[in-house]
Amino acid sequence: MPEHLILLTLAILVVAFLYSSVGHAGASGYIAVMALFGLAPDVVKPAALVLNIVVASIGTWQFWRAGHFSWRLFWPFAVLAMPMAFVGGYTNLPAHTFKVLVGVVLLASAALFLFRPANDTVNREPNRFVAILSGGGLGLLAGLTGTGGGIFLTPLLLLMRWARTKTVAATSALFILLNSTAGLAGNVSSTKNPPSFALVLVGAAVVGGAAGSYFGSWRFNHVVIKRLLAVVLTIAGIKLIFG
Repeated sequence: MPEHLILLTLAILVVAFLYSSVGHAGASGYIAVMALFGLAPDVVKPAALVLNIVVASIGTWQFWRAGHFSWRLFWPFAVLAMPMAFVGGYTNLPAHTFKVLVGVVLLASAALFLFRPANDTVNREPNRFVAILSGGGLGLLAGLTGTGGGIFLTPLLLLMRWARTKTVAATSALFILLNSTAGLAGNVSSTKNPPSFALVLVGAAVVGGAAGSYFGSWRFNHVVIKRLLAVVLTIAGIKLIFG
């Protein structure tokens, strides 16, 4: 572990709070923070996925308890996502150009949510076939990038106006939990190297995730959540482009 464990722990706590408030778990933020503090690349990806699983579990429970979860919206996106996340986690490809393109898309989405956050209407439900195929593609992206896929699912659902903001956050939280679990299994199967890091980081993620998901599910309105989402997407986009 790096010498500055206290600073790393505080950074993990802040990332967990920020991401969990919008139904995300923080993998891209954890990856950026751990890389900044000098952790080895083969440690960072599985460690980020473990923290993701912890925070996404808390977020799923909080948003479900607040009544925002919709199984009808969730399952079509989830049905192919887990097996494809396993494939992505198992695969280790040099994919800088791919990540740059995805990062640019996330930054563009962040700009929309920052400057046009007020609209929270639903136009229609997604076509089931489209949702199933989209979920498979997003699961693959999640596994390849070492994230839970929420940074891809949330903008899609909101920009297509397939659900309201807090329903999207609840859907993304469980989507991230399943994909992170599958991605971690794929990564460990490929590398034969289970994650090993300080339990204090898990504790920080629990505290930050519990506080963030509470405020996101019970206290923040949709405008605040979309602006926080813009910050999350910006961090994720920058990480993908420059990471």
